[in-house]
Amino acid sequence: HPANAAPATGNPSPMPHPAPTELIEPDWLWTGHAGQPALRDQSLVHQDGRIVAVLPAELARVRYPQAERVSLPRHLLLPGLINAHTHAAMCLLRGIGSDLPLEAWLQGAVWPLEQRWMSAGFVQAGSELAAAEMIRSGITCFADMYFFPEVTADVARASGLRAVLGLILIDFPSAWAQDADAYLARGLELRDSIRHHPRLHAMFAPHAPYTVSDEPLRQCAALAEELELPLQIHLHETAQEVRDSELRHGRRPLERISELGLLGSRLMAVHATQLLDGEIDALAAAGASVVHCPESNMKLASGICPAPALAAAGVNLAIGTDGAASNNDLDLLGELRSAGLLAKVSTGDASALPAPQLLEMATLGGARALGIDAVTGSLEAGKAADLLALDLSGPACQPVHDPLTQAVYSAGRDSVAELWVAGRRLLRARELLTLDESAVIQRASDFAARMTE
Repeated sequence: HPANAAPATGNPSPMPHPAPTELIEPDWLWTGHAGQPALRDQSLVHQDGRIVAVLPAELARVRYPQAERVSLPRHLLLPGLINAHTHAAMCLLRGIGSDLPLEAWLQGAVWPLEQRWMSAGFVQAGSELAAAEMIRSGITCFADMYFFPEVTADVARASGLRAVLGLILIDFPSAWAQDADAYLARGLELRDSIRHHPRLHAMFAPHAPYTVSDEPLRQCAALAEELELPLQIHLHETAQEVRDSELRHGRRPLERISELGLLGSRLMAVHATQLLDGEIDALAAAGASVVHCPESNMKLASGICPAPALAAAGVNLAIGTDGAASNNDLDLLGELRSAGLLAKVSTGDASALPAPQLLEMATLGGARALGIDAVTGSLEAGKAADLLALDLSGPACQPVHDPLTQAVYSAGRDSVAELWVAGRRLLRARELLTLDESAVIQRASDFAARMTE
């Protein structure tokens, strides 16, 4: 999606002076491709926000003698994780309406609170909290679907994260917009305001087939094609959603949105727990992506995404946390572990979704789905230096027979040691560098206290 992607070359992050070359020397390096193993004795060189080279460690020292060396013994260096679906500001609703199915959770707990409290201040406090949590979780890029996306954009700018901001569309009036035309108009204004920012990207984000009527969906599909933007929608999330669509529209949701022009290579179907074999084939034929959110689906008892069958059919898979209100965290490493275990137990096949494939879902697969794989998602010369270093030295990760398996099934957020986005350090030795963590937590706590009162 060239209109949504930053140029493949050039400086992706405004800097007053050229950044010094940095030479990162981990024990293991993984490029982001499932078919490739983790490599030993390899180094990564980056400058001015871009990866310059991945090459043998000894050769790197010879070629770049003046580079600042970053030694990371017993660390795995890999592409930064991409959270392909979340609602960042909903961190302020973490724990609200627990132990309810989706419909009761939305209608009885979440939507009434959002109607009462939704504001730019709500989104600011919640998105800052989410940004701090995501950086500590090894996430360098997140795709967000929520109200006041311009506020979330400001948080991403300040925190240093990469973000794909959803141009939200829903039939219901809100504090942000009153009708479909207003949602689309405000979304397009945001898209225009960020289109030249190297770390901010846009996508259309109609909420769901059951909350957006036919004509706005048609408009959304046409605009996505015209502007070459990806499109993300909750789809086939629950059996109830499918039954309601059959009763109301005489067809299943995927068939309906296909008739409205949404099914294509730009489509990201989020959740997709209720798919027939023919629907899997249709998604594959269209070149669509599916964003798997295993823990939210489990917690809301929505169902299990048939990720192994989708992968076998050739559907690109990404992975997301969903919002912390339904998860209840933004831990993408935890999602990978859950996705792997669910795949194995649900199919009876212990080989389903091996660790390298899961990691690709959280890196290059997410970038492909979001239309930014020319920019990020793998460790290759010319791409943005969006990097994660996992410390595998702790007892829970030792001994390291296979670093990729350890990353998925042994490491946790406590293993996230270093994080770069466009070459800028956001986390150094587990210390947040771009956010005042205490102040962020205090602002979120203050807002939550007002809600409780």
